[in-house]
Amino acid sequence: MKHTLFAVASTVALIAGSSAYAEQSIVIGHALSPTSHYGLGADAFIAKLEELSGGEFTGTQAPAGQLGGERDMIEGLQIGSLDVVITSTGPLGNFVPEVYALDLPFLFRDYDHARKTLDGEIGQELLAKIDENQLVGLAWSENGFRHVTNSQRPIRTPADLDGLKLRTMENKVHMEAFSAMGAAPTPMAFPELFTALQQGVVDGQENPITVITASKFWEVQNNVSLTGHVYSPVAVLASPILIDGLTDEQKGWFYEAAKASAVATRAEVNRLEDAGVALLRENGMEVITDIDKAPFAELAQTAYKVYTDQYGTELVERIQAVE
Repeated sequence: MKHTLFAVASTVALIAGSSAYAEQSIVIGHALSPTSHYGLGADAFIAKLEELSGGEFTGTQAPAGQLGGERDMIEGLQIGSLDVVITSTGPLGNFVPEVYALDLPFLFRDYDHARKTLDGEIGQELLAKIDENQLVGLAWSENGFRHVTNSQRPIRTPADLDGLKLRTMENKVHMEAFSAMGAAPTPMAFPELFTALQQGVVDGQENPITVITASKFWEVQNNVSLTGHVYSPVAVLASPILIDGLTDEQKGWFYEAAKASAVATRAEVNRLEDAGVALLRENGMEVITDIDKAPFAELAQTAYKVYTDQYGTELVERIQAVE
C-alpha cells in the first residue's frame, strides 16, 4: 500500500512538474498543515525566491503529507519527482547516517546551543554530508524540543513510560532511547499517526509543541509531559536534479530562500513555546511540568552507543563543546 501510494504521488508530482517547470514553478512538500511552522517556512521560501528571481521562479506548497511520508518525499527528491522538501531529521538518517548525532537525547542544552551548532561549522559540515547522498542540503530549520503526549497517564518518571506504546519516527536512535526508558517504541510514518492514536493502535507519541498544536493532538491525547528529551532539527532539502540544472545565480536564490524559510520557522517555534502550551491547556490537555529529567537522561545514554559505536565520539563531543 505504501509503495503504491508513493507511486501515485510521484506520478502526480511528475505530471505537475512537467508543466510547472515551463513556468519555472517549484513545489515544496512537507508533512504538516499549511498554517503550521512548516507551512510558514514554505511560504517564506516561496516569497523570497520570487523576490530574488524577480518572478522568474514561483512556487506552491504540498502540505499535510499529500506527496507521502517524509521518507517517501526524500526518495522523491533523489529521483527528481519532487523539488524541495521540509523534513524532520528522523527519516533523513536513513540516507545520511551522520545526522543521527543530532537526534541523541539530552544532547543540546537549549535553543541557543542548538541554533549555534547548526548555523556554525558543524551544521555546514552536515549539510555537505547531505550533498554527498543524492540530495542537496539548503539550510537547517527546526521543530523544537520534543515532548511526550499520551492517552493513558501523566509521565513524570521513567516508570510512567513502562509498556507505553509510543509512536516514534523511523529513527534507530530514538527507538533505542525510548526502549531504554521503558516505553514500547512503534515507528510509523507521520501521516498515519493521528488515526493510530484515535484507534488506540498506539497510546502516545512524541513531538515538539509546534507539531502537537498543528496536529490538534488534544483531540486524541489527554496528557503532555514537557520532557524536552530531544531537540528536533529540520532540514530544507532540494533535488540535485533541480539544483544541477540552475545557474550559479539561481542556486544562490534557492539557498537564500531556504535561509528565509528557517528564520520564519524559528520565529514561529519561539512564539509557540509559550502560546502553544497555553493552547494545549485551553483544549483540555493536562500539561505536566514537574519532571526530573536526570533519570530519563541517564537511561537514554544507551542510545549514544547506537551512534558512537559506528561513527565515533568526535562529532558528539564537538557538539557538546559548542558555547
